[in-house]
Amino acid sequence: MDDTARFLARCRAWLEPGQSVTIGRAPGRLDAFGGVIDYTGGTVCEMPLAIATHAAIQPRADRQLRIVSLEAAEHGLATEVTWELDQLVPPGAPLPYEDVRAELTADPATAWAAYVAGAWAVLATEGEIPGFATGASVVIGSEVPFGAGVSSSAAVEIATLYALAAHLALNLDGQRLAHLGQRVENRVVGAPCGLMDQLTVALGRRDSLLVIRCQPDQVVANEPLPPGVRVGAIHTGVKHAVGGSHYTQARCAAFMGHRIIVDRLRGIGTCGPDDDPFEGYLARVPSREFNTCYAALLPETIGGAAFLARYGATVDPVTQVEPGVDYRVAAAARHHVLDNARAAEFIEALASYGRTAEPVFLKQAGEAMLAGHAGYRDDLGLGADEA
Repeated sequence: MDDTARFLARCRAWLEPGQSVTIGRAPGRLDAFGGVIDYTGGTVCEMPLAIATHAAIQPRADRQLRIVSLEAAEHGLATEVTWELDQLVPPGAPLPYEDVRAELTADPATAWAAYVAGAWAVLATEGEIPGFATGASVVIGSEVPFGAGVSSSAAVEIATLYALAAHLALNLDGQRLAHLGQRVENRVVGAPCGLMDQLTVALGRRDSLLVIRCQPDQVVANEPLPPGVRVGAIHTGVKHAVGGSHYTQARCAAFMGHRIIVDRLRGIGTCGPDDDPFEGYLARVPSREFNTCYAALLPETIGGAAFLARYGATVDPVTQVEPGVDYRVAAAARHHVLDNARAAEFIEALASYGRTAEPVFLKQAGEAMLAGHAGYRDDLGLGADEA
């Protein structure tokens, strides 16, 4: 029995017999290289997992949105939640995202459903559909472990959007669905993720490396791994959350580094007072230029209030500098710039191995991966001892 058949068998009790059902499926994501540098425009290498999340959507005669999670109870959360659709998507004009978020995340026991219900709000707000004729019953089932750092949230978003787009006969390709899924996570849920997770979940192919230059969504390659090469992961059991404070602070620190570098270039007159030679992408800074010109410029730590007084806001539309927080700017910027350079080395080493079958190139790829993991742990402070 395949995973879709297993899901249908499990969710049948929550659906009306004899009524049409639309199914969406989206896999988890394995980060082969780069990961967190997606939001600064870095190049990342991703793969879909074999395990997946499913969403089943069935129309209702009323205007309720009823959402069921087959796994929520395992995490001490409510299995079922119901909203009036007009609360989330009023006829006429969509609610501001902040109001939708407040409605969907007010109760911690049901806040998980924001990843699902957010699809309705985003489709309306982003102009994909003027409104919804009826309510819907939605059942979510997932074999992707929750909080394991393998994009369980993106899998929920994209599975829901695939099913909802098919249910509404909307012609949306995988790239557009990925952007909409990111909008659900950033604006409705409030988690500051980049686009990498949603792109991989929507576009990834089995045993292939999806190379994305996240500026914002340039798919560079979607190529099979070289013969004999496999990428695996270990589930440590440590919970990971993109919306967690450490992740948010590390992201904000990277954008603070970008702001300081651009301010320096404006100050010495090599670019105009309103220009940014990196167009908002810290990862565009060449690693040699960073080490030579900017590494000593960036503060190891700076308080949010001091940064705001001197530099003002960053260009990040998702995070804000908090006056009472201390940020590790130099380390965060260093990781993003150097890991982007390492990504190119990793890709080149795999390509060389594919052509030559020389083990030395696999060793080089592995060394780049180890250096990237060390930076994630030491520069960003996001690792775990168990990993």
